[in-house]
Amino acid sequence: MLDTTSLKQYLMQCERDGKGIDLEFIALIDDIAGACREIHLGVNHGAILGVLGSAGSENVQGETQKKLDVLSNDYFIKHCQWGGQLAGMASEEEDDVYEIPAKYPRGKYLMYFDPLDGSSNIDVNITVGSIFSIVKAPEGVTDPKLPDYLIKGTEQVCGGFCLYGPSTMMVITIGDGVHGFTLHPGTGEFLLTNPNMKIPEDTKEFAVNMSNHRFWEEPVQRYVDECLKGTSGTREKDFNMRWVASMVAEVYRILTRGGIFMYPKDNKDPNKPGKLRLMYEANPMSYIVEQAGGLSTTGRERILEVQPDDIHQRVPVILGSKNEVQRVIDYHK
Repeated sequence: MLDTTSLKQYLMQCERDGKGIDLEFIALIDDIAGACREIHLGVNHGAILGVLGSAGSENVQGETQKKLDVLSNDYFIKHCQWGGQLAGMASEEEDDVYEIPAKYPRGKYLMYFDPLDGSSNIDVNITVGSIFSIVKAPEGVTDPKLPDYLIKGTEQVCGGFCLYGPSTMMVITIGDGVHGFTLHPGTGEFLLTNPNMKIPEDTKEFAVNMSNHRFWEEPVQRYVDECLKGTSGTREKDFNMRWVASMVAEVYRILTRGGIFMYPKDNKDPNKPGKLRLMYEANPMSYIVEQAGGLSTTGRERILEVQPDDIHQRVPVILGSKNEVQRVIDYHK
């Protein structure tokens, strides 16, 4: 095995190098890693542990919860509420923001998280993951309420996700590039295996749910139709299409070999401006993609500059290789 830097060692070195993080932040990431290790065990031993299938409940978005959705949410809360780093948390699976119990000390950070992204894939044994975002709480706020959480993505201290696939990986950025850490099954440590991940500017691969084609706006239809025409069309090159229905898997593939991922605005449900949640999914993934040299947009504006008006706000998401995303932006203009 290679002599590899651990996640904690990497963060400690960043703190010593003056890269804007402190020991409180490092302890919080360590707690998140602990939650992800527990989720990893649930995902990898699901049938044996009896945690597959529906939980018989719905989350605030009206989506049917899987047993592992509920358990993963509990793991995040259990590991992260007690250490004194957080002023509060917000989860995709919770109706309201989560208040740190009075018996625990409060810290200066807020955390948003999707405990198990792509959970519709659990029962068919396809890659899923956890997504998290960390910001500093407003100055002087120790008991944050809902308005205190409505912070733009540009203010993130950290964006990250954990991928539960053939190997379990944590990918994070603290604004100093994007780095991937693989979970060692023996020691339980996340080890640096993919430093300075970069997204190629050009690509021949796109990821989108084609079943929604008839509901998309014209700019996205135009872009996808051009890709489908390949060498016989105006693009004069063939594209491959991918769709895992798990954002963590889509983004990780883009980080490793390029591509564009789209969950664009559509008119399938006029009451929903988009499918993905701004605070739990779009912001942290956009931060990661931009730090790796890619672009992220709603089609009309940079996702990180969207001013949130609700903790469960949805937005269209188009992200990935710079030149392809820019083309979609130009079509919207």
